[in-house]
Amino acid sequence: MPASRTGRPPVRRAGRPAAAGVLRDNPVRRLYLRARKAWDRPLTAYYLILGGSLLITVLGLVMVYSASQITALQLSLPGSYFFRKQFLAALIGGVLLFAASRMPVKLHRALAYPILAGAVFMMVLVQVPGIGLSVNGNQNWISLGGSFQIQPSEFGKLALVLWGADLLARKQDKRLLTQWKHMLVPLVPAAFMLLGLIMLGGDMGTAIILTAILFGLLWLAGAPTRLFVGVLSVALAIGFLLIRTSPNRMSRLACIGATEPGPNDTCWQAVHGIYALASGGLFGSGLGASVEKWGQLPEAHTDFIFAITGEELGLAGTLSVLALFAALGYAGIRVAGRTEDPFVRYAAGGVTTWITAQAVINIGAVLGLLPIAGVPLPLFSYGGSALLPTMFAIGLLIAFAREDPAARAALAMRQPRFGRKRGAVRESARAAGPRRWNTMRRRASAARSSGER
Repeated sequence: MPASRTGRPPVRRAGRPAAAGVLRDNPVRRLYLRARKAWDRPLTAYYLILGGSLLITVLGLVMVYSASQITALQLSLPGSYFFRKQFLAALIGGVLLFAASRMPVKLHRALAYPILAGAVFMMVLVQVPGIGLSVNGNQNWISLGGSFQIQPSEFGKLALVLWGADLLARKQDKRLLTQWKHMLVPLVPAAFMLLGLIMLGGDMGTAIILTAILFGLLWLAGAPTRLFVGVLSVALAIGFLLIRTSPNRMSRLACIGATEPGPNDTCWQAVHGIYALASGGLFGSGLGASVEKWGQLPEAHTDFIFAITGEELGLAGTLSVLALFAALGYAGIRVAGRTEDPFVRYAAGGVTTWITAQAVINIGAVLGLLPIAGVPLPLFSYGGSALLPTMFAIGLLIAFAREDPAARAALAMRQPRFGRKRGAVRESARAAGPRRWNTMRRRASAARSSGER
């Protein structure tokens, strides 16, 4: 090493390790950091809920049209009959979604009791002779005239979410949730009343979803483990009794993992659902080219539409649907976890529990991992009665995502400026809160104190 002018060896300058330079120049690392930064932006949950729900609905319309054509022709109806009805329900649901997304939180809370009263009234009407209709052995329908029917139990899910969230929020404001009687009463008795009205019609699938919503609300309210286990034990005991006393439900339980139709074709639907998924391969047989929908697979456009999706769009199509539901569930959890408003937390958690639990039960039944419960795939399967309250619930999540201070500021900065002065835009953004683009975790202390969990 050459000596310096002073005769001393030159001092080596400290520099960054070579590994740091490699990590900085690594394209995979840069892509990861960029994706993580985008994932933490204030509007991530808003766009995930809005985009994910719309994509699921649009893809569901396409699959309903494809899966229902043969069934419609077998009933001497036009091939697009079920698609037209579903499209009309989607348009009405879109109006409900937009209205719910623009409503303030106070109005949502004000609607809790009217929606609960209306749902209970309609579920009572179902049991009145001459008004209630029986479909596939379950009396849970009311005729609206012509070919239009409504299933009131689907609106019972929305009613329990809104009313339960408002009830728990008011009790939390009064510091009453530390007492077990205030946590259970009247939430659990009211939920059991809804479950009883649903089970009078024999619809155990909807009852399971309602039970999942109840436990989701109790979990969000911080129910003690003993209390949670106690209520769960009672629900499991009642469910076991209802299954044990019904030969139809016992046969569905026996079809879990079945590979043959069995005696008297008891597991025909479950097995042919597996056949449809197995024949789809990686990219499917092509849109509209399903074989199982030609009378082999019952309820191809409703409960088993996921099987037809796997047959026509393959593994790629089914994984896309699963990814959309996973993104929707993540966004709902993110909204519930990053708010200081207890009503928003309970309502967002209840809606997320409802949609994810119903999707898991439906897809699990199609895959042969769970018994067939007869519940549709949310936003995807045919059925206007299920689509309308679900889209209203999605509108709730969008409204809650917009209520976040950082999201309000970001939306205010992105408002169109035509017809408005730029100063007015800046003033609205300043009133909404500080602008934070990098991450939702860095908030002004005035906006929130401990929203991060």
